[in-house]
Amino acid sequence: MLFDLFRGGLTMELVLKLCARLFVVFCIAPIHEFAHALIAHKLGDDTARLSGRLTINPFAHIDPIGALMIMLVGFGYLKPVPVNPRNFKNPKGGMALTALAGPTSNLIMAFLFTLLYCAVFKFSNVVAGTLAYSIAYFFMYAAQVNISLAVFNFIPVPPLDGSRIISVIIPEKYYFGIMKYERYIVIGVMILVLAGVLDTPMAYASGMISKLFLKLSATVFGLSLA
Repeated sequence: MLFDLFRGGLTMELVLKLCARLFVVFCIAPIHEFAHALIAHKLGDDTARLSGRLTINPFAHIDPIGALMIMLVGFGYLKPVPVNPRNFKNPKGGMALTALAGPTSNLIMAFLFTLLYCAVFKFSNVVAGTLAYSIAYFFMYAAQVNISLAVFNFIPVPPLDGSRIISVIIPEKYYFGIMKYERYIVIGVMILVLAGVLDTPMAYASGMISKLFLKLSATVFGLSLA
C-alpha cells in the first residue's frame, strides 16, 4: 500500500481503502477485544474488567504495531486482553470460549457490512451513482478487513486466538511449553506476514468466507451479483 501511495497517488479507491481500515482500527477492532473481555466476565473472570478492558474505547485496546499492520496489510492485532483461566469453572473451556469470542465478533461485523454493501446496491437508485459506489466500496473493504482479522486470529500459534482455542485438545504440559516462547513466536509470525508468506493461504480462506457472506447477503436482498 505504501508503494501505491508514492507511485499512483491518492486515488479514490486507495482513500476509501484507508478510510475503511482506519474505521476498523478505531471502531471495529476494539469490539474484538471487548468481546474477549465480555465473555471472560460472563464466565467468571473479572481480570479484563478490572484492567479497564471491558470497553469499546479504542485507546484502551490499540497496539501501535498491530494497528500499523492492519493499515498496511489488512490484518494485525490489538493489545491482548488479560485473562486468568483459574477464575473459570472450566479453565480450558473458558479460555477457548473467551478466545473464540474475538474472531467471531469480526465475522459478525463482516457479515453486517456485507449486508450493508448489498443494501446500497438494492437501493442505489435512491443515491447518486458516485456516492453509492463510494459507500458500497467502503462497506466491502470494511467487511474484507474484518474477515482478514478473523482468519489471522484463527491461526493456532501464540499469541493469536487460535492457540487458545486449540488449548482444549492439547495436553497442558505441551501447551504451556509452547506458550513459554510466545514472545519469539509472534516475532516470527510478523516476519512471515511482512514477507508475504501467509498471503496466499490468508487470501484463499478470506476469499471463501467473503464469497459465502456475499452470496447470503445478496439472497437476503434478492440480488444477482456477478
